[in-house]
Order: sequence, then C-alpha cells, then structure tokens
Amino acid sequence: MFATANGIRIHYKLSGRKEGLVVILSHSLASSLKMWDPQMEMLESRFRVLRYDTRGHSRSETTPAPYTLEGLGEDALGLLDQLGMDRVHWVGLSMGGMIGQSIALNHPDRLLSLSLCDTAAVIPAEAQPIWEERIEGVRQRGMSSQLDATMERWFTPSFLSLNPPMLTLIKEELLTTPAEGYIGCAIAIRKLNYLNRLSEIHLPTLIMVGEDDPATPVSASEAIHERIKNSGLIILRSARHLSNVEQPGVFNENLVDFLMNVPNKKEK
Repeated sequence: MFATANGIRIHYKLSGRKEGLVVILSHSLASSLKMWDPQMEMLESRFRVLRYDTRGHSRSETTPAPYTLEGLGEDALGLLDQLGMDRVHWVGLSMGGMIGQSIALNHPDRLLSLSLCDTAAVIPAEAQPIWEERIEGVRQRGMSSQLDATMERWFTPSFLSLNPPMLTLIKEELLTTPAEGYIGCAIAIRKLNYLNRLSEIHLPTLIMVGEDDPATPVSASEAIHERIKNSGLIILRSARHLSNVEQPGVFNENLVDFLMNVPNKKEK
C-alpha cells in the first residue's frame, strides 16, 4: 500500500489485530520493511503492526539528498496522520532508532513507548571519516561497494556461514537501495547528536543491542540507558547489528514482553 505523507509517496504494510494498539517498525539504513519479517508472526497476533520503507529506500519515494533525522521523523508522523493513528509504540533499529529519538524529543505526545534497537544517540567526530568514506564509495561505485563490509558489521561469522534465506533477502535489499537514498540518509545519520537531550525523554523505553555489535556497540546503548530514566537495557548474546534477524527468538520475546507491559493508553 502507498500513502502520500510529508510531500512524498511512502510504501507501507498494515497487518495484525485491527483493534489492537499500533506498533510501528522503522528499519535500518540500506534495508526495507522486509527486515522485520522475523518479528511479524509474534507481533501480529497481539498488535496492529505498521511497517514502512523509509524515504529513499525500497518502494518509497527517493528525493534528492541530503535528508535530516527530523525530516525522516516528519515522514513517519505524516504517514500516521494519513492513516488516522495518534499514539503508537515506536520500534526502530539502527537508523530507525535514531528517527525514533527525534520523534520522542520533538513529538513525545505521539508515542506510547520507545524501543531503541542496535542504535546510537551521537556520531562522534572520530567516526565522521568512516561515514564520508561510505558516502563516497556509494557515490562512485554504487551500493555493491558496501556489501561485504556491511554484512560483516551486521552479522556474526557463524550466522554468515549458515547463509539462511533471510540473509539473502537482506543482501538483496541492500543492493537495491537507491544510491541517492543511501547518501541522503547517511548524511542525516552523520549529524546525529541527541545524547545531551536524552534526559528529556520520559517515555517507557526498551533498549536492546547485540553483544557483538561493532556498528553501534553496547557502550552506545549503555550511554542511552544512563540518560533515559524510564529505560531498560537488554544485551542479546551471539548477535551483531541486526539482532532482530540473527536472534529473532529472544529479540521477539523481550520486545513483546515490554510492549505488553506498557501502560494501556489506546490511540484514537
């Protein structure tokens, strides 16, 4: 399905319990709503589940770079408005968690809870050259330039050696991500700097991270946990950056347990 929100065409899927509270899932850079396939069965039996492709990704519209995290947040809020949804549970991984922080800080009245998975609240100065290298690599050589290094950051060697069908899907989604969309979102990520504002967030918050995540390490999640008063931190064993894909069982169990125990304030 498609909706026009915040001036762009957004691709989304809506499923699950029609009368349930809404859980919105926001994916990582160079991925798509399909990234959440391992979560769908468990979430759909309990909630109304909204997945969408971020601006510049998969079947959503790609606009010229650069983008901002605040603008990406407005895209999501515009989609919620189009669908008549007021307050929702936000679940974001990596870039999706950064967008979630933007909404929690600027529009907290739209969220019932915040789940921040394998994400960070700031991109430090020492990491800026890494992002510049990625942007230039995609600009000059396309998305294939990022495949091998990204898979090594996203998954443990043991998971890569298993080569499950979900890994093939993740690779395909990365390779077909529009270069302009990747660059636009990467520029937004480079400017991430919410760390000193996190104490303003008072929403029930779950933080999950793979213990071996080299992209947004455990220390980044600990820094978020220390600053958000109503937060819990869960470290998932034998997982790197896409912990929802590598360890879906324990990821789903912890996510659903958290969501089911958030005080019930149903959206409009």
